[in-house]
Amino acid sequence: MSSQTDQIPSRLQVPSALPPGAASGLKSPGLASPSGRGPPTALTTPSFFHTPPGNHRLPSTIPSKNPLALRLYKVLGANYSDGSTREALETLSSFYSPAAATNAADSSASMSGAPVVKEPDRLARDGAEDEEDEEEQVEVWGAEYARKARRKQTEMEQPVDGELALRARKGLRRDIETKLAESSRKFLTAFAEVDKVSNISVQKSDDVIAIELMEYSLVKKLDILQVHVAEMQTRCDEAQSKLQATNESCKHLLDRAEGLRAQRQATAARQSIISLFLSRFTLTEEETQAVASRDVPVGPQVFAAMDRIEKIRTDCRVLMSGEEGETKAGLDIMSLTASLLDQAFHKLARWTSFEFRQMGKDASLDVAPLMQEAVLRLRQRPELLNDSLKILTEVRQATLLSSFLEALTRGGPGGLPRPIELHAHDPTRYVGDMLAWVHQAMAGEREFLESLFGIKGDNRMVGSVRKTTGTEEEEYVARLMDGDLEKLSMPLRVRVLQTVKSQEGSITSYKIANLLQFYLLTVSRTIGEEALLSKTLKDITDAAYQVFFDTIDAQGRSLLRFLHPPDSDLSPPLALRDSSQVLREIMAVYDSSLLGDEDPTEREAAFAQILEAAVDPAMEMCKRMSELREGMPTWDKAVFLVNCTTYMQNMLQAYSFTSAYVALLQKEVDRNIRTLVTEHSAFFLKESGLGPIVQAMDSKPEDTPLSRLPSASSQALTTALTQFDSFLETLDPSASPRLSLLSVPRLASSIHTDALHQIGRLYSRICDEVKKPENKYEFAGTLLGSRRPFGDMRVLWQILGVDVEDGQY
Repeated sequence: MSSQTDQIPSRLQVPSALPPGAASGLKSPGLASPSGRGPPTALTTPSFFHTPPGNHRLPSTIPSKNPLALRLYKVLGANYSDGSTREALETLSSFYSPAAATNAADSSASMSGAPVVKEPDRLARDGAEDEEDEEEQVEVWGAEYARKARRKQTEMEQPVDGELALRARKGLRRDIETKLAESSRKFLTAFAEVDKVSNISVQKSDDVIAIELMEYSLVKKLDILQVHVAEMQTRCDEAQSKLQATNESCKHLLDRAEGLRAQRQATAARQSIISLFLSRFTLTEEETQAVASRDVPVGPQVFAAMDRIEKIRTDCRVLMSGEEGETKAGLDIMSLTASLLDQAFHKLARWTSFEFRQMGKDASLDVAPLMQEAVLRLRQRPELLNDSLKILTEVRQATLLSSFLEALTRGGPGGLPRPIELHAHDPTRYVGDMLAWVHQAMAGEREFLESLFGIKGDNRMVGSVRKTTGTEEEEYVARLMDGDLEKLSMPLRVRVLQTVKSQEGSITSYKIANLLQFYLLTVSRTIGEEALLSKTLKDITDAAYQVFFDTIDAQGRSLLRFLHPPDSDLSPPLALRDSSQVLREIMAVYDSSLLGDEDPTEREAAFAQILEAAVDPAMEMCKRMSELREGMPTWDKAVFLVNCTTYMQNMLQAYSFTSAYVALLQKEVDRNIRTLVTEHSAFFLKESGLGPIVQAMDSKPEDTPLSRLPSASSQALTTALTQFDSFLETLDPSASPRLSLLSVPRLASSIHTDALHQIGRLYSRICDEVKKPENKYEFAGTLLGSRRPFGDMRVLWQILGVDVEDGQY
């Protein structure tokens, strides 16, 4: 053992990578001195057991000879909120808990097969020993301490109350060194396993931890490794010399290889660029076949190839707009793609023309998405699209004309619906069925063309005005609609005009004309006013209205041709009632044809001509009839005219679009009523006996008193007032037999009341004139008060049964 210790280094250096616990274990007091001998050094108390700095130091007045007081002051002066103090207490609690005490004893007994030695009696010894007696003292001290440690371990197995605190006070330094020694042992064991240390001997005591490391294998292996490294260095130098010589001899070859390598890289880069250029600016074989070959049908493949061509042309334009300008490659690409694009468009045009010939034979059509896409792309070539659409128009014209003639003569499939010609005996239904068929065909054609050009619906209500945006699609649709429906105009014109001209009744003529007007408005809003079908319907409508007005004029002339005097009851004549009935039916037809969105002024203006043509001849007939009876009083004429005018007025008031003409008739009624009021007042004035007095007041000279006139003398006045009193006794204030012939009782009551008002005003005037001093009536109050109403206007108004006028009291 002594021979091996000579090769052990005098002092083992702890690696810097060791754990903090292991390093502290190697450097703790008790390690062997550099010479391998000497007594153990004193153990330094850990830092966390010192009194913390600050204001927590013990006071200087603590009695130094009283240990109990000193201990109390230390406890009371400790700062338990300090982090270091808390950490120290936690460490102590881990050391001296009952479980920790038992575990510590077990681990100490099992360390390296040697007993744990402790010497409490020598904890305070710290003096220097003689170096020559150091080994002997260590051996004696170790044996004694081992004996005491075994006895102490036996006692620790069964701790009693207060033993842990006692042990902590006596063996704190020893326990800490034991913990450090245990950590050092773990580190040395791990170090021996890593570095293949053959023998590690650890001896622990309170003051010395002897560590012997046997490193024969490690030193030997390090020497071998040094030899190998030196030999490797020699071989590397030789290889470097040979490589340098080889490089010198192969320098020309390497330069040539480097040049070829650079050329290869440049060629590869150019090849990559050319490949990318060709892939971006040329078509594949499949795309070229899709565009140019007739074997490839029109479909998504063709459309994709066309999109590819368009993208190539766009990229080429960008390429040619650079600083270098137009290049030969760019011009060639543009020329080639233009040729391929023309082939594609011609292919689409041929396919659409063929499809139009096939699909145009059906009355109702469904447009496939493929056809929509083809038409959309052909719009870039208007000349090709127009050629295809011309074929579609011709086919649709023939198809619609054939379908219209079949509907007129043969009806629908299986005979339902029945042929339109079967209803030719009913003019209104006949014309209506033809117009309805044309309108339905127009709506279907519109829907087909909107689907063909991809126009989305605008959620328009049926019959409402179609709002056109003026786009290119709308122009195509309008032009095709006009062409498709063009050949329907001629058979429709012939049949409708033949039906209209054969009518003699004004009501039927107006129904047909109004029906034509409605469809004219609808068709014009759908295909435009400039379309041939719209112009045809306008001509037919004008002709129908001309026939209607001719019929109305003929009826008016017939009213004025056969005149006769009014009947004895002065009622409206039969001819007037017949013409009014015809006008009532015409107004009902016109009212049912209104859409509801017209302006009131426009509605009145549209029907004003009809009213003028129907009402004016009837009113003229009534005036002429009132002049036929010789000696017919003005009263009877006015009553007859009022009856005729109010009859016509009541008939017109049922519709709002006749308000202007009703106002004109009201003026005529008011004029005749004023005549009746005047006549009725004159009759009352004559019957009441006040007529001579009123006449005298109107004709007397200014300088002559009224009482000096014979017709207004006191005696004549008394006679007139007596007759007026008798008139009031027999007067019916509510009605008059003379007004019983008026057909409107409201007007009779109004005329009678106005006449009574006028009589009352005349009596008031007479009273005022009598009371005037300049008229020189003696006893004016006696004259007026001798007969009713005694000169009192309030009494008169009560007798007459009319409202009191302002100021008549």
